[in-house]
Amino acid sequence: MSEWASRSLDIRRAALGLLARREHSRTELLRKLLRRFPEKLALIKEELGALSEEGLQSDSRLAEVYVRSRAAQGRGSEKIGAELREKGVGDEEITKALLNCDVNWLENLDRVSSRRFGNSSPKSITERARRSRFFRQRGFSYDEIGTLL
Repeated sequence: MSEWASRSLDIRRAALGLLARREHSRTELLRKLLRRFPEKLALIKEELGALSEEGLQSDSRLAEVYVRSRAAQGRGSEKIGAELREKGVGDEEITKALLNCDVNWLENLDRVSSRRFGNSSPKSITERARRSRFFRQRGFSYDEIGTLL
């Protein structure tokens, strides 16, 4: 086996090992593999293309799984979208995943609010502002927060 084929196989094994643990975006895999195999950018890109064609790596599948997981943890769509962008997922995949998920963001916000603050309404403007900041940090939109409060 040639050195090229051996390196290509090593890169594929490393990528599959990472994907076996959890979904990764193409950009995440590229970064991690470049740390492990510096100066092999062409081989890494070739293997990532093959993995995508075979359906073993998919940014859209990562986005769908990630949206469901983070929404279940009480995160809003804006924060989830920003986190996916950091992972290198494109805006088109993010938008599609956020629209296709079966998450009612207002219900999600209400659940977070009940868990954190109970069922009481804010008693003062200060309390309302504090809650609003908390919800914004969780990634909920101003419209959703306004509707809830």
